Amino acid sequence: MKLPKVWRLGMRDMQQMLPQHRHRGQIKGPTWIIVLLSMVCMFLVVAYLYPPQTSSACYIFSASSCETFTSWLPPALRQLSDEEIASHVVISNILNTPPMPTKNPKIAFMFLSPGSLPLERLWDKFFQGHEGRFSVYIHASREKPVHTSRYFLNREIRSDKVDWGKISMVDAEKRLLANALKDPDNQHFVLLSDSCVPLRDFDYVYNYLMYTNISFIDSFSDPGPYGSGRYSEHMLPEVDKRFFRKGAQWFTLKRQHAVIVMADNLYYSKFREYCRPGMEKNINCYSDEHYLPTFFHMHDPNGIANWSVTHVDWSEGKWHPKSYEKKDITEQLIRNITSITESVHVTSEEKKETTVIPCLWNGINRPCYLFARKFLPETLDSMIDLFSNYTTNS
Repeated sequence: MKLPKVWRLGMRDMQQMLPQHRHRGQIKGPTWIIVLLSMVCMFLVVAYLYPPQTSSACYIFSASSCETFTSWLPPALRQLSDEEIASHVVISNILNTPPMPTKNPKIAFMFLSPGSLPLERLWDKFFQGHEGRFSVYIHASREKPVHTSRYFLNREIRSDKVDWGKISMVDAEKRLLANALKDPDNQHFVLLSDSCVPLRDFDYVYNYLMYTNISFIDSFSDPGPYGSGRYSEHMLPEVDKRFFRKGAQWFTLKRQHAVIVMADNLYYSKFREYCRPGMEKNINCYSDEHYLPTFFHMHDPNGIANWSVTHVDWSEGKWHPKSYEKKDITEQLIRNITSITESVHVTSEEKKETTVIPCLWNGINRPCYLFARKFLPETLDSMIDLFSNYTTNS
């Protein structure tokens, strides 16, 4: 086929190719095919650049609606809804507004727990001597906590029930952020669970988070059944499958990103409605694993690290990560975790693909993790005994 040559033909050549009623017998079959293909290509290009707007035109492309046709168009070409335009304007303005300077920048430590914090005495040791440089917030979803540290007294926020895997988990995270944002001195926000432990001393953590301009949000592409396989086309057109991401829920956010999360309702509502357990086709989607990784991949991909600073051990290959018992707690364990300088992601396909990226902090390869989970309550005394040793060389 000589199709590429058609685009180099001049007007006179085209006139010779086009059918003339006096010389129909001179037109050969292949020429008609070339002309027909050219016209079809031109028609599709025009339709791509100028998508149909009327219902009659829509019918040509789809018997159901224009949404099916336009949803696959690139964002720049697809006509945005009023809600999308408003959302993009708000996000853009927040990102482009310099942070308000504060004389006493603090880190907000936000604990998501069903009740009391079994490792509270370890965190007390972590916070000692650094008063005024941190804030503590506790979301206790089941019962009022009993405290053993003064740093946690009266730090509970109004809490609500949290169901694993459901949007109520994201609601609890947003509730913590909303309360922490009330304090203008809070400049970085860390989400922790009741089984989290610090791996470094306070100064190390403070400098690591405060002296970089990114948020540590885990986000990666998983084309397998437990990644993109959880995606629902009901999220179109706002959330395209190409942008659907997965990641651990344990984030740290700079203040700009925390404000953006609180300002968002459009994308949050998509995940509330169409990313939940028991979806159609027996798909189980967990919004706490997909909402923020997808949201920030779409709106500020260069502003996130794509890994979490909270270490979790999935090496056992189970549905839940390894739980550390008292017998596991050694200085070597902590040293092994704090020496990791690469983030590893494994897809959920049958042929699992592994992606390894260096943990870059301001362009420098640094240790990835500041915190770790899941440490059982029985590890408390051992961790307290080790704390001074494993944080001395931070």
